[in-house]
Amino acid sequence: MTLGELLVDSFNRVREGAHEVVEGLSEDQLAQVPAPGANSIAWLVWHLARIQDDHIAHVAGREQVWTGDGWQHRFGLPFDARDTGYGHSSGDVARVRVEPSLLTGYLDAVHEQSVAFVSGLSEEDLGRIVDERWDPPVTLGVRLVSVINDDDQHVGQAAYARGLLERQG
Repeated sequence: MTLGELLVDSFNRVREGAHEVVEGLSEDQLAQVPAPGANSIAWLVWHLARIQDDHIAHVAGREQVWTGDGWQHRFGLPFDARDTGYGHSSGDVARVRVEPSLLTGYLDAVHEQSVAFVSGLSEEDLGRIVDERWDPPVTLGVRLVSVINDDDQHVGQAAYARGLLERQG
């Protein structure tokens, strides 16, 4: 297995897991929170796609799918175009109400761009510094692991929220 294949497999798992969570749910179900102050499935999947889009676009040197392909306008959310959900309040989370197909459509578009970028990476690419705001500076390898880890956690949180939703209904 090459590095590119390993990374593609990791991003495939994020996409597949998120699709499994969203499948068969309504917009109302996606927007429900399992407890006050918690995140909804819609917000979790939107946020994981936004983080992946933002971070991969930055390291790939391209525009985000969110703005470049018009997803920001299709979602119609009351947030700045650069907003990824980081630091959102409960009120902000409640504003993320979307049809399931829109949510998975955006995730799929982000996924396509991500796998196109990572599939051609080599081991030498992983040491490239992509963010000098940190000490030590962040390499491409560290950034990719961070994105995959963050996305995996949010898929797990969304799956847990779905399990709670199904127990209630």
